[in-house]
Amino acid sequence: MMRYLPHSHADRRSMLETIGCASIDELFADVPANKRLATTLDLPLAKSELEVSRELGLLAAQNTAAGSVPFFVGCGAYHHHVPATVDHLIQRSEFLTSYTPYQPEVSQGTLQSLFEFQTQVAMLTSMEVANASMYDGSTSAAEAVLMAHRITRRSKAVISGNLHPQYRNVIETLSHHSGADLDTCPARPSGDEDVAGAIDDETSCVVVQYPDFYGHIRDLQPIADAAHANGALLIVVITEIVSLGLLRPPGEMGADIVAAEGQSIGNGLNFGGPYVGLLATRQKFVRQMPGRICGETKDADGKRGFVLTLSTREQHIRREKATSNICTNSGLCALAFTIHMTLLGQAGLRRLARLNHATAVALAEALKTIEGVDVLNGTFFNEFTIRVNQRDAAQTIEALAAKGILGGVPVSRLESQATDLTDLIVVAATEINTSTDREAYVRALKEVLQ
Repeated sequence: MMRYLPHSHADRRSMLETIGCASIDELFADVPANKRLATTLDLPLAKSELEVSRELGLLAAQNTAAGSVPFFVGCGAYHHHVPATVDHLIQRSEFLTSYTPYQPEVSQGTLQSLFEFQTQVAMLTSMEVANASMYDGSTSAAEAVLMAHRITRRSKAVISGNLHPQYRNVIETLSHHSGADLDTCPARPSGDEDVAGAIDDETSCVVVQYPDFYGHIRDLQPIADAAHANGALLIVVITEIVSLGLLRPPGEMGADIVAAEGQSIGNGLNFGGPYVGLLATRQKFVRQMPGRICGETKDADGKRGFVLTLSTREQHIRREKATSNICTNSGLCALAFTIHMTLLGQAGLRRLARLNHATAVALAEALKTIEGVDVLNGTFFNEFTIRVNQRDAAQTIEALAAKGILGGVPVSRLESQATDLTDLIVVAATEINTSTDREAYVRALKEVLQ
């Protein structure tokens, strides 16, 4: 009976004879017996393409798509409108199938798009230089911490308790294998966190999110001053890049490195990826920046051209000199970001940011009217935290989902060990949400909390 492989018994026997093995088991002789499966996997027998398509379609139909119901989920992945122009352009074959631009003479289009991307990121963050993208926001944050260790020659990072938990987990993973130390502050959903108080003369960097995981907005200058007074760097993490259409950029508040997620611009939710990590810093730190940088130059005829100016990964230079093991950048997602940002322009981004903020304010004001619901934020952009008093937030979200409302993310889903956060929900509202969506959310939440 055929299971998963298309090869017949005769095919397999011929291959084994060619390589001199008596059986397939001989191929796995070096794998300990207790690590090998004794039986076949519990998978169905092979099916036709039509049968597989039908079965997968039935499975997919069990999902609730973001665009099919009122959607208020955020926490690092946001539902924004992506113009059709973006997908149309990134699917051109010269972009969709292009590879690393090793040969600049045949890669000018790709290189220029990356150069423009870097320019946009640097301008958004008010930093001096940006690289040609990272995998996503979380790996960008982790790489920023390692970068700070190299610059300061210290190995202790102070992590804000209001940093996205999954970003913190990625930083912990890379720090564990690099031998670095982490001093993680406790979560403060109320926003009154004193992260500056944890900085000392052994600190390499302090990592804060802006706006933070719970949606709070704060002035970063005092934290930057405290870090710099102790010879440390300030790393600012941004999960919602649209916020910089309204908020003061971190570069104007003393940030040394900005690590951000660019998904909100040009990239859909895409079931969690691929996304595009942004990383920007000061010019004086450029030699310790991971990834690659595209630069502008002139060719032999004096015409404007583009090249890979700096590439610090191990594939290009000696392993011991490499600043990162990241082997690629999110080129197509970065292009989508650049196209969408170009379509918006400065004025368009500001209008988009204002619309996001206004939508979130309207929702927060409506939720405040519900008995048993408290909004924890005094200031926020398009994401805020509510407390459903005397209720389990995860169960509340499930009850809302049963009513066709995706009402946010229960904090307990990401901070599973914290028993005092079980009644908190992080709610996001973007330009996608209509007044009808907000009314449906308020009506459903009232019913659930009765």
